[in-house]
Amino acid sequence: MDPAALAAQVKDWGRELGFQRLGIAAIDLPEDERRLADWLAAGRHGEMAYMARHGMKRARPADLVPRTVRVISARMDYLPPGSAPEEVLADPTRGYVSRYAVGRDYHRLVRPRLARLADRLADAVGAEGYRAFTDTAPVLEKALAREAGLGWIGKHTNLLDRHDGSWFFLGEVFTDVPLPVDEPVTSHCGSCTACIDVCPTHAIVAPYQLDARRCISYLTIELDGPIPEQFRRAIGNRIYGCDDCQLVCPWNRYAKLTGEPDFHPRHGLDSARLVELFAWTEAGFLERTAGSAIRRIGHERWLRNVAVALGNAPPTPEVREALERRRDDPSAVVRESVGWALGRSRKGDRG
Repeated sequence: MDPAALAAQVKDWGRELGFQRLGIAAIDLPEDERRLADWLAAGRHGEMAYMARHGMKRARPADLVPRTVRVISARMDYLPPGSAPEEVLADPTRGYVSRYAVGRDYHRLVRPRLARLADRLADAVGAEGYRAFTDTAPVLEKALAREAGLGWIGKHTNLLDRHDGSWFFLGEVFTDVPLPVDEPVTSHCGSCTACIDVCPTHAIVAPYQLDARRCISYLTIELDGPIPEQFRRAIGNRIYGCDDCQLVCPWNRYAKLTGEPDFHPRHGLDSARLVELFAWTEAGFLERTAGSAIRRIGHERWLRNVAVALGNAPPTPEVREALERRRDDPSAVVRESVGWALGRSRKGDRG
């Protein structure tokens, strides 16, 4: 098949599988590799040791999958309808879960479809060297998506599209088929600093520079042990991830709602009350997070996060009773978080 026709066919197959946009990128990322090295050297990856352990493999697709010459990058929208994220953030009695995690774990949906796309391409041309990824390997997903023409990397370091915003997942197919590549798009952030200004913990330390150690997504998901006290008040009621930089981005007025029912909220996690979430036993946590990205943090971190949020909630008798019930929790991390929250919930200690 003619290479251009094959590339068009691949994109058609991808859309049939539920992806909204697909593009094809070459594998040379010298500037991104330099930025990755600088970011690691500055320690901005925090306790994510795997970032340093993988080294520059993340920026070198052919080191990860030998014979790779092209990367097919794909996008899938995930913003669920009717989730009213701003309303939840404005209600300190409710727990805010990043919108990508209120439904089914995206790994379970996106990667199998990418694998089907890869198999279809392999069957068409007899390719042998290919693999599909969705945040499951050391891959510079946003850089490759940019090179594939799917958007530009904004000042908040998320991928942006001027027609679709940023509420989408990314995934890739590494292939040895030399498909024609797409053109990267230009940046359209301009002089806007909305994402930088809104970040509760000032994690966007400069345009296009994120210090993960300050990021609420890192603090509530990746970080083990207690959350540093300097960030707890700023976390507010965010118990799993953070979407503030996306919520204020002007380009997200064009964002599309997902057409995937699997990404719709489960167990009321788009607006659940903190005291109810804090009452979950470990068995209840595991049951309610089955098939969810939230399960990976475990019950201890879940309680830690909710305890911090309760410490930022109005100091009602219900909140204090919920915290008191876990004052003697078996986990030292939970006990410490509860103690901080109880101190915060005392009348007059809300500064």
